[in-house]
Amino acid sequence: MERSPRTELAAFLRSRRRQVDPSGLGVPVSGQRRTPGLRREEVALLSGVSHTWYTWLEQGRDIRPSRQVVDAVARTLQLSPAEHQYVLRLAGYAAAAPAEPGRAQVPAHAQRLLDALGDSPAYVITRSWSIVAWNAAYARFYPGVATAPAADRNLLWVVFTDPYVRELLGDWTTDSRRFLTQFRAEVGARLHDADVVDLLARLQQASAHFRAGWASHDVDSFSSSERRFEHPAVGTLLLEHHQLTLADSPDLQLVVYTATAGSDSAARLARLSAG
Repeated sequence: MERSPRTELAAFLRSRRRQVDPSGLGVPVSGQRRTPGLRREEVALLSGVSHTWYTWLEQGRDIRPSRQVVDAVARTLQLSPAEHQYVLRLAGYAAAAPAEPGRAQVPAHAQRLLDALGDSPAYVITRSWSIVAWNAAYARFYPGVATAPAADRNLLWVVFTDPYVRELLGDWTTDSRRFLTQFRAEVGARLHDADVVDLLARLQQASAHFRAGWASHDVDSFSSSERRFEHPAVGTLLLEHHQLTLADSPDLQLVVYTATAGSDSAARLARLSAG
């Protein structure tokens, strides 16, 4: 079902309200509560807004909260920095994303940059995580990228549906969850876009793990760190995962996996390149 930023904001606030420990905020807890977490009127009181106004937020009403209200609610619900940024975007306090580009719109110099990365697997994704360009090292790392139908050449789709990727990721349960929470943080304000609606509908149908993870409303931000992969040809690879925005194409992200110079993983990537 198509969701607007307003309805996603409502669902997200409800999910996070239920996770807050009232006693940690000095809210007296007496008697038996029917549901866990804070009550709506408690969130409103602690945030300095009216009960009716906050109720409208959780009902997805056509209202526009001020940034100060969003910040106050975020503090009351004890949101993480990534979650706080997420609700700000959902409430309209972020620049609108450019239109989703197709493969033909990837600048030629971006492909040259990919190719210059040598043994380091690298690819370019759009804001909806469609994979629109890659280098030869990535095609060896994940051969399916070159043969997948264009509609299925999406990072989140392959993580949850491709058995090869499931085996490639060192800890699929943790890694897939990480991808999902980062994706949600990035597209939350664009859940009504046709390409996002289509991708989510297909994933909801294709993967029970995705359905469960998406229902949690968890979000997180990207951070460069070491990832473990189990490649069928060269074995264990410990690679740093980087994501960069192209300055002249801010709607595109360059994703690169690099190995420490002189490491066993670097030698294995070189063997993979040599065939």
